[in-house]
This record gives sequence, structure tokens and C-alpha cells, in this order.
Amino acid sequence: MKRNKFIAVIGVIFACFGASSLDAATIPAGTMLSVSTASSMTSQDPVGRTFAAQLDQNVVIKGSVLLKAGTKAFGKIAASRANPRKNTPLSLELTSVSVNGHNVAVKTDPVEPGVPTTTGRQARYGYTAGTLTVTPGTKLQFRLARAVTL
Repeated sequence: MKRNKFIAVIGVIFACFGASSLDAATIPAGTMLSVSTASSMTSQDPVGRTFAAQLDQNVVIKGSVLLKAGTKAFGKIAASRANPRKNTPLSLELTSVSVNGHNVAVKTDPVEPGVPTTTGRQARYGYTAGTLTVTPGTKLQFRLARAVTL
């Protein structure tokens, strides 16, 4: 009797797993994600600081909308000028999107928003001048570096 219950439970688990894998959809690497920032950041913010955004456009794969415009997205600062010894331009990456109340990890290529100003001497040595500020509502395009299964 216990064996039959065990087998029934295993069957239900596999049936649920099989059904959920049928509903899984994959967004291929190279897909562009167009977002608007929901928070501000500057080139002086530390690496690793997170930011919020939302998708500007639906993500459509093979005629199916996998992510709707307005979907929440989250990212981090991948490089900045916060460390005075490293004068790198501001670089951002998306790290997750919200799908049915759960954050799904994504990996995107880094994006450098805007072009900071430089003087001739700074350009020669690879330095930038001023502070670049990304305001809420700034539109950015991220390219998926890896496929994402939803």
C-alpha cells in the first residue's frame, strides 16, 4: 500500500514537471531588450549598485509575446568612476526581469549610456571629465548574452 502511494506521488511530481516544462519558453541570446530606467544613477556611483527599469517594448519570439512592455527589470552598475584609480566610463548590465512575480536572472552585454565629456589631454590618457547622470526615463538597449528560459 505504501509503495502504491509512493509511486502515485512520484507520478504526480513528474506530471507537474512535464507540464511546466511544456510551458517554458526561451528567449535566445542576442535578443534586444529595450528598457526605460526607473531610477537615476551617475558615473560616480559604486560598481554593483543596483537600478530599476521597465521594458519599453514587448519581447516577441516566434509570434508569441514572452515579456510584455512594462515588465519590471533590474540591473547593476558594471563599471564606474567611483574608484579614483580606475577611471572607466559608466557601464550598466541587466541582471533580472520579473516574470509572474518571480525574478528571472538574465545576463546582458554591458551598455555605456551617453558619452562623457573629455579634454584633449584626458582623451590621450583615457580619462573622462565631469559626471554622467542617467535620469529616470532614459531609454537603453541591452543585448542578451545568454538565452533565458522563462
